Amino acid sequence: MNKNSSLVYRNPITPSQRHVRLLNRKDLIKITPLKDKTFYLKNKAGRNNQGKLTIFTKGGGHKKKYRQISFNRTFSEGLVESIEYDPYRSSNIARIFCQKSKEHFYILAPEGLDSGHFISSEFDSKDLNIKIGNLFYLKDLPLGVLVHNIPFPNSKGGIARAAGTGAQLMSKDSNFCRLKLRSGEHRLFPLMTKVTLGSLSNSEHKLISLGKAGRSRWLNKRPSVRGVAMNPIDHPHGGGEGKTSGGRPSVTPWGKITKGQPTRKQKQNKLIVKNRKNK
Repeated sequence: MNKNSSLVYRNPITPSQRHVRLLNRKDLIKITPLKDKTFYLKNKAGRNNQGKLTIFTKGGGHKKKYRQISFNRTFSEGLVESIEYDPYRSSNIARIFCQKSKEHFYILAPEGLDSGHFISSEFDSKDLNIKIGNLFYLKDLPLGVLVHNIPFPNSKGGIARAAGTGAQLMSKDSNFCRLKLRSGEHRLFPLMTKVTLGSLSNSEHKLISLGKAGRSRWLNKRPSVRGVAMNPIDHPHGGGEGKTSGGRPSVTPWGKITKGQPTRKQKQNKLIVKNRKNK
């Protein structure tokens, strides 16, 4: 196997460590999170408001704090103090200090942003500073660039916020810009949409192999049990003598088709020019 320097491999002194493949986070700064920008979220452990278990594969996990991210970039400009790990996100985050307001903020860290860099959230169409991490209107950017943290109309950034993601600017017309998303979908956005330049950091996140069940439990994940291994009272696939394969098409514990049945609401969206690949 070609071993990547950004990944960490364990010496397999136990069977569970043989296939472990983790991210190398030596470049990230370990520092106490901002007190006014962090808070605890209650771990519902897959239970609803009645205390009933509705998501069987959630529960446990290490205690963690939620970092409040400035998606709408309320600061005008700032200095990147550090790139940090966020337990609630797949991408890294950047701690920003704004000299004007004397405040700290968190933003999603794009690839290439580092401590000591200076970023801006101000718009000046005449004097553009094409720099990773700066905020722009779509109309001001050249074709072919990658952007992230793209808001839906009248909302905060909702598209391209996962590790390694970014949308490519394909074309412009008098009213809209056409972006190619990571799913393969081509979607139109208004020219005055605020976006952040660059693709997000931590693109190797998808290469992680946890290696053992215990590490999944640390991440708030419980075991996933096959329906054919259950009793008839617990699952439609359950029961039978010996090893059976269910005897019917794959369904959920509540009898809904799981394979091949589309679950996406088929609403006609005029802004989608080309559908995603896996539709």
